[in-house]
Amino acid sequence: MLDLLRGAGPAGLGRAELATRTGLTPQAVSKITARLGADGLIAEAGRAASTGGKPRTLLRLVPQARHAAGVHVDRDELRAVRVDLAGRVVGECRGPLDFGAGPEAVVEAVVRAVARVADPVGLPLLGVGVVAPGPLDHRAGTMGRVTGFPSWKGFPLRGVLQGRLGLPVLLDKDTNAGAAAAAGAWLRATWPDADADADGDAGLVADAGLGAGGAGGVPDAYGYAGGGPRTCVYLHVGTGLGAGLWLGGGVYRGARSAAGEFGHQVLLMDGPPCRCGARGCVEVLCLGAVARGDLPEAARILGEAAANLVALLDVDRVLLGGRVVEAAPDVFVAGVGAVLAARALDPARPVVALAGAGVAEGAAELALGPVFGRAE
Repeated sequence: MLDLLRGAGPAGLGRAELATRTGLTPQAVSKITARLGADGLIAEAGRAASTGGKPRTLLRLVPQARHAAGVHVDRDELRAVRVDLAGRVVGECRGPLDFGAGPEAVVEAVVRAVARVADPVGLPLLGVGVVAPGPLDHRAGTMGRVTGFPSWKGFPLRGVLQGRLGLPVLLDKDTNAGAAAAAGAWLRATWPDADADADGDAGLVADAGLGAGGAGGVPDAYGYAGGGPRTCVYLHVGTGLGAGLWLGGGVYRGARSAAGEFGHQVLLMDGPPCRCGARGCVEVLCLGAVARGDLPEAARILGEAAANLVALLDVDRVLLGGRVVEAAPDVFVAGVGAVLAARALDPARPVVALAGAGVAEGAAELALGPVFGRAE
């Protein structure tokens, strides 16, 4: 029910609509909405236009009622955000990080960052999403053999942070958070920005190319108000290269949390050695082009690898993010798009766009999942 109200935006929904869409009886909806209202999670949004009878009372989510935090632990930087229930960023901090300094140093940095973004008036956090380079075991909350950082293997990062923070902690790969951020960007497009312009106009998240919608849109079976993408891939180009997969309305992690190791598909047999031990991986080829300053070539290489993924999964959207992409967005969107167009077997090829939200936002989105009935 909260998920439906989130998707409806400030316009809200009536109790009868909630009953129809949830399959609950009107009496059950009345009891649940009364409890949610008493907890401050929902409020009245006005009345719908009369169709002859008594105007219906509309209900809306109260975004500021609860907050969650998201932390992106990168190889050389840490960024943390605090978001409200609509996924809007209301607090942020970032700073340098040495991932190679080891687990204990990184844990201290995460604890300090969460304290910095916490609500100064004491609104408690629902939980914290922490995302890091993979591989890792999402279910067990332990780190895997991160390429170049062997000391992290087997470290129980989720459990250690839960003990230090006293909050529920979700651990996932940075690329999975990128995919979740894309879904969150679509939903945030139904809500005015927290810092709307003085004239009252609210900004909308548009970069993600997620289609038309808006306030009052009805979430479809995949949770998108107004009908959004049912499948997409998020490609992250930063200190490494990976993918997050949004399939069937949720993040796809695979049986062993290992899905999305996109950067280590081999494009060039007997190519340059990659830090993973193989040769000719898309990561070493793409980041090598970035290091030479040849961004169009980096975009072309990324596009070739993306085309392989599109041919395999038949997705609706290819969304790009990470600091390398953010430094030259037009180059990467155009370069990847050109390769996909050239290799397309179907005229209805996927849209290529910027992700529209950062990885830390995606981490917070994952932490919000249980509130909205999404088991992460």
